[in-house]
Amino acid sequence: MAEQTTSSIVVDAAPADVMAVIADFGSYPEWAQGMKAAEVVEAGPDGRAEKVHFELEATPIKDSYTLGYRWSGDDRVTWELVEGKMLKDMQGAYELRPVAGGTEVTYRLAVDLSIPMIGMLRRKAEKVIIDTALKGLKKRVESRA
Repeated sequence: MAEQTTSSIVVDAAPADVMAVIADFGSYPEWAQGMKAAEVVEAGPDGRAEKVHFELEATPIKDSYTLGYRWSGDDRVTWELVEGKMLKDMQGAYELRPVAGGTEVTYRLAVDLSIPMIGMLRRKAEKVIIDTALKGLKKRVESRA
């Protein structure tokens, strides 16, 4: 799955503050639209999540899935699908870069569903997921500052 959808937003906060919100999976249902539950299944030696189970209800997708995470300090986290019902594959990343006025957050996502979907529709769905997530993340981080 090479083709990813990408979008960015600038958040008025330091990269470490943005990453703290990204790493706080238990609070995702409070700000991530469609997220009904998020639970850390396995944590790494540094205390950050290595596997997280999610319950999602975002029309047209309703799924229960687990993602595996890899952290690169306070500026990058990547994930991939470990197990899902509707999801056949998912790869994504948050990349943070300090800029004047805060942190540029770039979200990369590629999703493959077990049901057939035209590539154009899949990319459009990815774009909606990314844009909604970035706006929710920005609002959450800036409200905590």
